[in-house]
Amino acid sequence: MSVYREAERDFATGDRVQFTAPYREKHIANRQLGTVQQIDADGNLQVRLDSGQEVQFNLREHLHVDYGYAVTSHSSQGATADRVLVHVDTEQAHDQLVNSRLAYVSVSRGRFDAQIYTNNAEKLGEDLSRDVSKQSAMETEHESVSRDQGHATEYAEHQSVSESHEHSEGYGMEH
Repeated sequence: MSVYREAERDFATGDRVQFTAPYREKHIANRQLGTVQQIDADGNLQVRLDSGQEVQFNLREHLHVDYGYAVTSHSSQGATADRVLVHVDTEQAHDQLVNSRLAYVSVSRGRFDAQIYTNNAEKLGEDLSRDVSKQSAMETEHESVSRDQGHATEYAEHQSVSESHEHSEGYGMEH
């Protein structure tokens, strides 16, 4: 299934573009970036991908092309840029999306410079320190077993104390 919102774009030679869906016939991955080398009035484009590959196509053949001047942190993983600008809106972003992983991925893309822009610097520091590391299945299983053993130990200790308490009553011991 292919989902997109149609919008008019005016591309020109030198524009940065990104493919917003795979273009299998041309061996182009989703979110791959390039620079427009040539364009004509009929919508024929020649794009030099960042990988060095040159591709030619007509925009009517592949509608999934957009400006490539800004990308999401998610799609920038593995890429490097000389300078990075990161925008983080602490009020509109979902709590689980603003975290230490976002900070690392976003800032580490910049070779020389990374600047963060936000609406709330105090909240941003707190949010970006949030750890959302996933555990391996083995760690989760180990914690589950340890937790279950802990509950069993607590239950056994409670039972033992209750039984001692009951037995002590029979011997005239104070409680």
